[in-house]
Amino acid sequence: MFQSFEDLSDPSCGAPHAALLRAELARLRLDGFLIPRADAHQGEYVPPHDCRLQWLTGFTGSAGVAAILGGKAAIFVDGRYTIQVREQVDMEVFPAQHLINAPVSEWLATHLQPGQKLGIDAMLHTVREVRRLREVCQEAGAELVTLDDNPLDSVWEDRPEPPLGQVSLYPVALAGKSSQEKISALQSALSDKKADACVLTQPDSIAWLLNIRGSDVTHTPLPLSFATVPSSGKPSLYIDGRKLSNSVRDTLSELTDLEEPGDFKTGLASLGMAGSKVMIDPALAGIGIADAITDTGGTLIEAQDPVLLPKAVKNETELNGARAAHLRDAAAFVNFLCWFDEEAPKGGLDEIGVAEKLEEFRRATGVLKDISFDTISGAGPNGAICHYRVSRTSNLRIPQGKPFLIDSGGQYEDGTTDITRTLAVGDVSAEMKKNFTLVLKGHIAISTARFPQGTTGAQLDTLARIDLWKAGRDFDHGTGHGVGAYLGVHEGPQRIAKTGTVPLKPGMILSNEPGFYPAGEYGIRLENLEIVTEARDIAGGERPMLGFETITLVPMDLRLVDVSLLTAFERDWLNRYHTRVRAEVGPLVGAKERIWLEKATEAI
Repeated sequence: MFQSFEDLSDPSCGAPHAALLRAELARLRLDGFLIPRADAHQGEYVPPHDCRLQWLTGFTGSAGVAAILGGKAAIFVDGRYTIQVREQVDMEVFPAQHLINAPVSEWLATHLQPGQKLGIDAMLHTVREVRRLREVCQEAGAELVTLDDNPLDSVWEDRPEPPLGQVSLYPVALAGKSSQEKISALQSALSDKKADACVLTQPDSIAWLLNIRGSDVTHTPLPLSFATVPSSGKPSLYIDGRKLSNSVRDTLSELTDLEEPGDFKTGLASLGMAGSKVMIDPALAGIGIADAITDTGGTLIEAQDPVLLPKAVKNETELNGARAAHLRDAAAFVNFLCWFDEEAPKGGLDEIGVAEKLEEFRRATGVLKDISFDTISGAGPNGAICHYRVSRTSNLRIPQGKPFLIDSGGQYEDGTTDITRTLAVGDVSAEMKKNFTLVLKGHIAISTARFPQGTTGAQLDTLARIDLWKAGRDFDHGTGHGVGAYLGVHEGPQRIAKTGTVPLKPGMILSNEPGFYPAGEYGIRLENLEIVTEARDIAGGERPMLGFETITLVPMDLRLVDVSLLTAFERDWLNRYHTRVRAEVGPLVGAKERIWLEKATEAI
């Protein structure tokens, strides 16, 4: 629970661990192997038991894959981690490649030789991914070999045990719908698709469907599990029974048939032998799941996880919970900002101390369950690392004269929060103010957008970037991600990004977080969470338009704003936002903090 600041990278990995794996591959008569960051659930947070990529290479980021052949290897990460990967990984053993611009498939096409055998763990690579890998191997004259047992596990001597976090029931008063209502709706959707059953591999889909929560992974209240849901009758939940108290077991037994994870493949085979038409998500389900069904006579219906969209579109109970959680979180954050402004000019603060203090203010609410991710507390050049994780070895003092970036969030039973603020420490330059204001303009453009039904995140993404683009600047991450209801702080399928193809729907919660990161200097990011609102008429318009309701209520740092770069509309937005922050958050903080808040939200 909460954040550890220990350095997770392992200086003993790299060449020694690569040598161990190569020896095991030789014993199995394999010429190569792929090591993704993923576990069998394809989740963002992976328990230590499944952190194979980290064990092999030292890389601790949330996305990546390593490829290892007899005399060659590489690690592939996206634009968020181009700096981090070079700091954590031995580039002589695993040269870094860009996961998007130079994907692993291209590397394999270049380096695989005819007759070679490339191995993969069948549960760690999705159906969609394996199709592309098979094409690459076929074109190279090589063979893709799917394995039930991961050879890396055989040489990982001190591998941690699987997690056994206790499962709790999530009350209908917070969920807004009973699990039986959700199951019935899902079964109706399966019938409409002519599916006899579906397989759920995402623990957050299962947690939402069954109104349960757990603690198997970092900062996200998930019980790791699999499930199959028939179009009629009881679902089957595959979960380690040691996670269930007697009362939880009794409740879940009324809803589901409880099975052990080791019986999951047997359950899939039973569906296959019955000739079932089984829905799986090819972007999320491992090829081992698909093969267990088809090899025994079943038929696959490939479709998006049918829980993703209902989970993403929050009901009114969930939305009210999110609003309450954000208001509570805002008061804690304002207390933190008041403290920071008093202490930062003294020059004694460092990244860890600031992150710890912010956690302290959140814990003081008395209802914080956990932080929602490791706090990104980035001073100076560390702020330029988009997904920087402070450790004892990387910890920097917060310098004067530069922006300081802090990205953090809380897990409360009624909602999940995520907020980024960039703060001035001492006198900052005109260039820094310009960059901050360009980011702010993009943030305002998203917050105030009105858009027709059917609009996707990709169509909105440009709004956040256009002013940066005009100045020759950009950022290498999406503008916004979905957020769960006391679930994952990063939730699909909705997103605001160049690749955001899902239409936004009322009730979805998304982040709004453009940024700019001069490498080696500092970082700027501004993040609020937004609820997609119902379509409303616009005076003089021809059709109703969707929009956003901002639920994050924390001041922007006016000391970093170049007012001359804002339009009158943008100034009015900022003033109205600050008036709302002052009115709603002011009564929740102490007298000292209210005085600070009055000044921080002055009209410009």
